[in-house]
This record gives sequence, C-alpha cells and structure tokens, in this order.
Amino acid sequence: MARSTKTQKALNLNAAHGLLSRGISVAEAATILAQERGLSRRQAYRYLEHARAITYVVPVGEPSVPATFKIPRDVLAQLRAYSRRSGLPLSVIVTEAIEKRLITTTRRRGRHG
Repeated sequence: MARSTKTQKALNLNAAHGLLSRGISVAEAATILAQERGLSRRQAYRYLEHARAITYVVPVGEPSVPATFKIPRDVLAQLRAYSRRSGLPLSVIVTEAIEKRLITTTRRRGRHG
C-alpha cells in the first residue's frame, strides 16, 4: 500500500477533527473515517487520537509536483552544503528562494507599474 502524502494526511486529520467536533463518539467516528477516507480502523483511530490533541484545523498544503531545471554546478554544491548544514531538504530551500524572489518581483512591479 502506498504511503499517504502530506496533503492526504492533513485532509484525514481534518476529517477526524470535524467528526469529533460534531460530537460523534470516537468508535463511530473511526468507522465513518475508515469508510469515507479508505483507512483501516486502526489508522482511523490514530488520526482521531491526534485530532483530539489539537484544537484547530490543520492547513492543507498544495501538493508538490516534480520540476526539472539546470543550475550551475557550483550553485548546486552550495545548495547541497546549505541543505546539510540546515537540515532542510533541497526542495524546501529552492521553493522558499523562488517564492521570495517572486514576491520581491511582484512588489517591485506593483510600485512602478
């Protein structure tokens, strides 16, 4: 069986939270969650246990898609070194850098255009 994505996990957790917030018993919620979300009852109980510990709905992130692009070898070496030092995956570092650049570019255009 394939592992759940972060998006699927967030959706499952939010579904569990929603069932509990409506006052549905844990046993009944586990049955509903297992049927509606395609989970085992055991996994449904895990989501419900986690949902009981939080007081908010978990934000659902946009799923990531693969992208291929070329960058200079020395930039890649610096990127990998930074990844090792920071403990962050390459995809997180690159995504944050691109988002920062896009926001900066958008702000500049908004001021001058």
